Amino acid sequence: MVNVEDLTLKYTDKLAISQLSLSIKHGEKVAIIGPSGAGKSTLLFHLYSLLKDNAAFCSQKQGLVDGLSTYHNVYMGSLARHNWLYNVVNLVTPFSVPLGEVNGLCHELSLDVPMAKLLAELSGGQRQRVALARALYQRQPIFIGDEPFSALDPLMAEHLLKLVLARHSSAIMVLHDKSQALSHFDRIIGLREGKLCLDVTQDELTPELLAHFYSHEPFPQPCNA
Repeated sequence: MVNVEDLTLKYTDKLAISQLSLSIKHGEKVAIIGPSGAGKSTLLFHLYSLLKDNAAFCSQKQGLVDGLSTYHNVYMGSLARHNWLYNVVNLVTPFSVPLGEVNGLCHELSLDVPMAKLLAELSGGQRQRVALARALYQRQPIFIGDEPFSALDPLMAEHLLKLVLARHSSAIMVLHDKSQALSHFDRIIGLREGKLCLDVTQDELTPELLAHFYSHEPFPQPCNA
């Protein structure tokens, strides 16, 4: 699905990814983990830039518009499926079909707010679910998410993670919840200081190995090996 070799990337003039090589196959569900500042978001956005024709991206920054309604923020996920005239008219007077689709999708995400409610009036957890709904409304086979559940309580995050994984044949996610990586992803990639230090299957990743990865001790295998 995607292959990078000896990848080096900078973020705000600082080295974020250093000589990283990685290949991800179609059908894989991949979690990217690592301490803050390890380069996870930089790597994820680069992978999205390579896969964007077939991938939905749910960013930590969200990219939502406070002055628009909940409906229109979610509907933005479908802009590429319609011509400009359809989109403009729908901005003024929402059409019944997409309005029903968006309302139903929001209900699935337990986002039970009026579709006309301005995004600026929503809580942090509600905003995150709007961003997630917009990504799902793109209807792409690949889901790429940068901590898409970080503002949600554990039970809600668990429910939505299962929903996202069920709807996409492939997924690549940066996660802050390490237990989700252990229980829901068939492959786990770990970064330290921009280097690939962990690349294991779910069966190979034990709680002990995970704890050691996050410790300050030298890792058993050389990074980028």
